[in-house]
Amino acid sequence: MKTSQLTSHGNRAKVLSAIIGVSAVATMAALSLAGSDEQAESGTLVSGPGMTLGETTTRTAPPSAPETSIATPPVTATPPDGYGTS
Repeated sequence: MKTSQLTSHGNRAKVLSAIIGVSAVATMAALSLAGSDEQAESGTLVSGPGMTLGETTTRTAPPSAPETSIATPPVTATPPDGYGTS
């Protein structure tokens, strides 16, 4: 093959790739626009009573201070020899 033939095939591949890429972007744009129209029409807004609390809800005041001021681990361990000593 001659160098001019290789360059010609390379240019064809680039042009074909560009055409495929542009058509893919155009297809995605068209599908997203079609999907956004469907979403806008499918929703309905119903006005009704405001939010209410269920029957099992109880209202209590929060505690003035946390129940546990300092957390302490349930188990303590001693460090191995050579650790923690200066």
